[in-house]
Amino acid sequence: MSKAIDDKTYPVQKTDAEWRAQLGSEQYAVARHAATERAFTGKYWDHFEAGAYQCIGCGTPLFEADTKFDAGCGWPSYFAPVNAEVIERVVDHAHGMVRVEVRCNNCGSHLGHVFPDGPEPTGERFCINSAAIDFTPLPP
Repeated sequence: MSKAIDDKTYPVQKTDAEWRAQLGSEQYAVARHAATERAFTGKYWDHFEAGAYQCIGCGTPLFEADTKFDAGCGWPSYFAPVNAEVIERVVDHAHGMVRVEVRCNNCGSHLGHVFPDGPEPTGERFCINSAAIDFTPLPP
């Protein structure tokens, strides 16, 4: 298992036992220990239904479906979060690389990483683990 989420104080606080009880094993590994699911295996990598994606840990709305695009990388990719306040950006030096990790700013759950190779209007690609998010479709 990878690193544990640091001790920053987030608005949503739960014990490790509470996180384990709430999340499935893959969700727990990704959201609480910054693991990564294998490419092309998550339930949302090729999902393009109208709606919104929320944090699996606390339900905070993170991404709208109309910002999702097919980056060809095997993970759900978005060019922008719902707003800048819902995402925390943390420099990640793991695995001999320097990347920018993205976390839910409400509960600290690891979501994935952001890269500067996305489409306009932002030029960013938020590469997010399916295990870190949930989806709510638009009502019919």
